[in-house]
Amino acid sequence: MLSVEEIQKLIEEDASSERKRFARVGERYYNGEHDILNYQIYYYDADGKLQLDRFKSNIRISHPFFTELVDQQVQYMLSGDGNIIRSDIPELQTELDDYFNDDFYSEIYELLTGTISKGFEYMYAFTDKEGRTRFECADSMGVIEVRAKDTDDGCEYFIYWYVDRIEKGQKKIKRIQVWDDKNVYFYVQSGEGKILKDDSEESNPRPHTVFTDLKGKKYGKGFGFIPFWCLSNGKKQVSGLKPIKDLMDDYDLMACSLSNNLQDFTDALYVVAGFQGNNLDEMIQNIKSKKHIGVEKEGTVDIKTVDIPYQARQAKLELDEKGIYRFGMGFNSAQSGDGNITNIVIKSRYALLDLKCNKLEIRLKQFLRKLIKVVLNEVNEREGTDYQMKDVFFVFDREVMTNAKDNAEIEKLDAEKQQILIETILSLSNILDTETVLQTICEILDIDYEEIKNKLPKDESKDPDHVRDILDEIVPEDEGDVEDDQGAKGSAAISTA
Repeated sequence: MLSVEEIQKLIEEDASSERKRFARVGERYYNGEHDILNYQIYYYDADGKLQLDRFKSNIRISHPFFTELVDQQVQYMLSGDGNIIRSDIPELQTELDDYFNDDFYSEIYELLTGTISKGFEYMYAFTDKEGRTRFECADSMGVIEVRAKDTDDGCEYFIYWYVDRIEKGQKKIKRIQVWDDKNVYFYVQSGEGKILKDDSEESNPRPHTVFTDLKGKKYGKGFGFIPFWCLSNGKKQVSGLKPIKDLMDDYDLMACSLSNNLQDFTDALYVVAGFQGNNLDEMIQNIKSKKHIGVEKEGTVDIKTVDIPYQARQAKLELDEKGIYRFGMGFNSAQSGDGNITNIVIKSRYALLDLKCNKLEIRLKQFLRKLIKVVLNEVNEREGTDYQMKDVFFVFDREVMTNAKDNAEIEKLDAEKQQILIETILSLSNILDTETVLQTICEILDIDYEEIKNKLPKDESKDPDHVRDILDEIVPEDEGDVEDDQGAKGSAAISTA
């Protein structure tokens, strides 16, 4: 078991790792805390020394494109009816719905957000009061994988810490958990003080799962493995911020510099010749309050204004914005077009977002299979079943905005196609038998043939009109109308075929 000193050392070393440092940058940008907030303006004084300019405008505004791109990808990944994990076995689907419910998908939302913004995120398993396994997202900034050797594939321990609360004086109370393959060890740290054993826990260490029998006696057992899983944003676990950070910083700088220029040059410059007066402050006061000044006979007042070259900055801002959405592989909702917004145009604007989501979808499926394996083992042990991974599949039904007019035209074409197919089948009724005709029409109309086949006449040769009545019930009037005399002939032909 790790000692307190080893835990303290591992936490300090992990905080300074390059992997975690860039992950914190991604988290900071997701929260809208860009580098522009630390921007300072300097100048060289008469002695050639660099000085901080405290009087010039220094507007600092973050433009959170990354927040939009992350939330956009997460929402697009989880769009649809929200039920990703499914099974064709009703009993198994009921069990899956209990484990993978709204609470679980809420944690998946946090998992995906952390994965995209920071590059990787964790989820761990625990047992609820009913003895069922539940899953919860763990902030990757507080998760440390401990291996016996750096070359080992598996982890010997997982350290998970989080700030429980902040007391008066900004003192953080940190809860620390150390997980092995059987138990969880609890510790607490106040501020920067020493790590101590957490006496507030009823049992320390505690098994992964704790059960209470009918007599109120508690017992527990371990999973046999450390129930922590990591979802990575690519093999290198790099934040989605990396390809667009420089573009976002440049956008912030261009936009804030334009704001500074507008702020600094709002007032006109007054060039006064032949001023009648001895006090310059008096002249300035007259300009502000009385809107006039006195000058000599030969004196003049010339008002100078400065034209700010905003066109160049505006063009650069537009170029940066285009690059941010392009290399960030997102959907730019502010993108303007020629007004011809068809479904093909809309889908093309989602192309980059689809590519990005497809890459993450593969890793998410691999991740979910690890969780499902734990659930299936628990269900099989409790219910005496033998469900396998092959009984479970995933459905990612992403929703894309569509043009209502295009949709109506497509539905109209589908209805016309359906009508032509039905008329073609009815025209062949003198060749095909009744059951084939009815079954084919049911397939076209998406009707269950098994539900209506009992309506067929027992002796078709004695009741030909009844067959036509059945067809009239199945085929809507606007989709399969046939002339009465032709229909009668067709019915007779069917009955005699």
